[in-house]
Amino acid sequence: MTETVRLVEVGPRDGLQNEPDPVPTAVKLELIRRLADAGLRCIEATAFVSPKWVPQMADQAEVMAGLPARPDVAFPVLAPNMKGYEAAVAAGAKEVAIFGAASESFSQRNINCSIAESMTRFAPVMAAAARDGVRVRGYVSCVVACPYEGAVAPAQAAAVAAELHAMGCYEVSLGDTIGAGTPASVLALLEATAARVPVAALAGHYHDTYGMAVANVAASYGFGLRVFDSSVAGLGGCPYAKGATGNVATEDLVYLLHGLGAATGVDEDALADTGAWISTQLGRANGSRAGRARLAKRPATTGA
Repeated sequence: MTETVRLVEVGPRDGLQNEPDPVPTAVKLELIRRLADAGLRCIEATAFVSPKWVPQMADQAEVMAGLPARPDVAFPVLAPNMKGYEAAVAAGAKEVAIFGAASESFSQRNINCSIAESMTRFAPVMAAAARDGVRVRGYVSCVVACPYEGAVAPAQAAAVAAELHAMGCYEVSLGDTIGAGTPASVLALLEATAARVPVAALAGHYHDTYGMAVANVAASYGFGLRVFDSSVAGLGGCPYAKGATGNVATEDLVYLLHGLGAATGVDEDALADTGAWISTQLGRANGSRAGRARLAKRPATTGA
């Protein structure tokens, strides 16, 4: 029996949030359209956060207004507090994401409060979402290691994930924010977390700082995870985690999963084209190994 894997494409938000130069709204919307056409059915569109701290997301309302009319595609947005939630819903969001951290230091640097205080902030968001019929997904950052504290105990990450799930998050994404994870440390994390949260409610969000993201996805798939976050062309990075490189590239992830016999619903050729296109728009080489390899295998055209 073929296993189905759900991909959460975070390129338009997590992938672009740390770009040094402004990305035009039209480019963001074209990226989203191309991703949807390639078969991605969950695309994180933008973030309702302070433009002072994340200026790349200052056009969130314009992005929401310009989203393609695709009832088959979900467009979640980041909304970490009530102000962000209210603005997101006013802009038409049907799903939001909140984010906590497994590290006290990272929580203070990222959202300027302790882990316990962050959960208190999330409570009114969860209540409003339940009232409004808005789905809420949870993120946990630094589940393996923290740029300020070093290694994070699996039990500590599991506790935060369990609290988000208990609050009503339908799914909790486990983020290896600085990409320090290995299959061994990721499996230890999953074992601790699965003891408190159903595996079906967990997702993997792995960064590729040390080239381990694909290996961590493979280990997580073997463990039983069937939801993964990824970013086209490997775009991404965290403004509060110095040195953190991009998320696992969607092209690399899809190639791996298809090789494992899983179904993703994604067209690899269209995805490779999209990765090459957005890389050109950002003035860089395509960051996806699988995308580059797929494009290189195509026969040259003569123009005749």
